[in-house]
Amino acid sequence: MMHKNISILFAALFLLGSCDKKNEKIKEPEGKTKKDVISFAPKVTGRILKIYVSEGQTVKKGDTLAQLDVPEVSAKIAQAQGAVNAASAQEQMAKNGATADQLRQLNAKYKGLKEQYEFAQKSYKRANNMFRDSLMSPQAHDEIYAKLQGAKAQYDAVVAELDDVKRGTRFEKIEMAAGQASQAKGALQEANVAYSERYIIATNDMEIETISLNTGELATAGFALFNGYIPESTYFRFTIPESAISKYKKGQEVTMQIVYNKENITGNIVYIKQLTKYADITTAYPDYQLQDAIYEIKVKPKDMNKAKSILVNANIILK
Repeated sequence: MMHKNISILFAALFLLGSCDKKNEKIKEPEGKTKKDVISFAPKVTGRILKIYVSEGQTVKKGDTLAQLDVPEVSAKIAQAQGAVNAASAQEQMAKNGATADQLRQLNAKYKGLKEQYEFAQKSYKRANNMFRDSLMSPQAHDEIYAKLQGAKAQYDAVVAELDDVKRGTRFEKIEMAAGQASQAKGALQEANVAYSERYIIATNDMEIETISLNTGELATAGFALFNGYIPESTYFRFTIPESAISKYKKGQEVTMQIVYNKENITGNIVYIKQLTKYADITTAYPDYQLQDAIYEIKVKPKDMNKAKSILVNANIILK
């Protein structure tokens, strides 16, 4: 008799639970308020001299956000300027050719080396006669011959140099000097561009959320110094299971409610896309069925002026 009563009690509780589940209100999808994120970072490494903006401020494209101290770039500019001056002088010299003084010096050098070569020839002739009569050792004979060859090489070199000067600077040399001057000017321009990057300029409108560093700290190239949101880029993101996705279509107008102030706002569905496979539900969960695929819905508000004041990451209900 007792077992029978217990069975009746369990059956009653089961029926009561089933009725509660049937009467349970279907939970409306909840989502988050989002904005497009943007950040500004320096292109060169430097120490922060001054920050011109503050957190929470809205800046416009072209506004100066901060100034960096980059002494290394200043040194590079000085080096590049020196290289430009030297290369330009070389280019001008190549175009003008040798001066009168240089020509006189070259002629004097030619005469001196010519006399040395002639003397070396005479010495070698005497050495040859003495060597033939066994009056000179082979070692001494070889040394005099080596001096003759050295004198001849120097003489040939000065002859070629003098001939080159008399014929004028070769076209290739002028082009080479012009190329070196152009390269030096490019290095100077690059250094000047890097120096101008000491100012961090806003490349887009932005609502500044965080400033990562303070005045006096070192900002490295590429490090996000200013982080925030693009104004009037508010949208709403909802995650919907496969079992409920048939209610929504791209372009559909929907009504939403902001949780923290209970205000309603309308918008249009921009896209519906499936989340990656690992986001699928594969275990028992109260709101989803087993093996449900998960979809993301993005909604753009119709009234952006009203939506832009909604707090980022605030909860919102899809009605």
